[in-house]
Amino acid sequence: MGLKSFEELRRDLKNKIYYPVYLLQGEEPYYIDQLSHLIENGVLDEMEKEFNQTILYGKDCDPMQLVSAAKRFPMMSNYQVIIVKEAQEIKAFFPKAKNKEDDKKEEKENAGPLANYLANPQPSTLLVLCVKYKSIDKRGKIYKAIEKNGVVFEMKKLYDDKLPKWIEDYLADKKMKISPNASLLMAEHLGNDLSRIANECDKLLINIKAGETIDLKHIEQFIGVSKEFNIFELLKALGRKDVLKSNKIANYFKANPKSCPMPLTMANLYNFFSKTLLYHSLTDKSRNNVATALKIHSFHLDDYFSCAKNYSPDKIVHVFSVLREYDLRSKGLGGSNPGDGDLVREMVYKILH
Repeated sequence: MGLKSFEELRRDLKNKIYYPVYLLQGEEPYYIDQLSHLIENGVLDEMEKEFNQTILYGKDCDPMQLVSAAKRFPMMSNYQVIIVKEAQEIKAFFPKAKNKEDDKKEEKENAGPLANYLANPQPSTLLVLCVKYKSIDKRGKIYKAIEKNGVVFEMKKLYDDKLPKWIEDYLADKKMKISPNASLLMAEHLGNDLSRIANECDKLLINIKAGETIDLKHIEQFIGVSKEFNIFELLKALGRKDVLKSNKIANYFKANPKSCPMPLTMANLYNFFSKTLLYHSLTDKSRNNVATALKIHSFHLDDYFSCAKNYSPDKIVHVFSVLREYDLRSKGLGGSNPGDGDLVREMVYKILH
């Protein structure tokens, strides 16, 4: 018991090794959903579910109700399953008292009964607590009781440089290969929403023949990201001060506004130039150290080297002022907004000149 990884819990569930309490928590909801789905659909058969499976939601669930349900014995089954979705809404997990006296009172009323149950949980109950985007205080009674008598799974958001490898592993698990530049383009375009990435990967799996390697033409065809005109290529062109290519991409964005929404464009530009500024401050500019310090895939290193060569720290500070101006204008502040496409073209011009 205690802390377990996703793979460990998935293997335990496959082998019918169950725990009386599961705390699934953290900033990344994808794995929380995956594990709760495995429990919801893999522990009980359809007949057993009718009497022994309960789905609750944190905002509608108080600790006493939860404890009462968890203490029930299963009917015609070895186990009952109680899954609490959005469990971060339960007050006992995140008390909102304004002072110590109120905090103690709230803990006694809410956390007390639940902590007492978790200290001695019903062996025939699988209580699954799905706490999304947050983590329970590890110093509290509730967490300590779960850690001792159940299992805890916690997942943080993946750094951007880890996403291409995640995509490659996800597809490899399903017997499909993807080229490095294709996984990078997917990661750049989709961001670090693993649920969205998994959905797009599944779309590729449906449309591409087994044994074929996913490449840029597949990404363009099935996900809708141009292999030539995308934010990834814009960053590369700006870093190299390739005026012709930068303007071609900006014109493509104007003609195809859905290809790169303004918030995504701004976030990627800010991230790219922020990391270039960080590169300037590094004393050790070896490839391995730069990749680690900037938290980027080694495939991207040459793009940052080019950008640092063409943009001094002072020039990057100027770029930040340009980004701020056009971010405000895209939101209707600080000047006219002729449309996102025109704003991107103006912004690209000012960055380059």
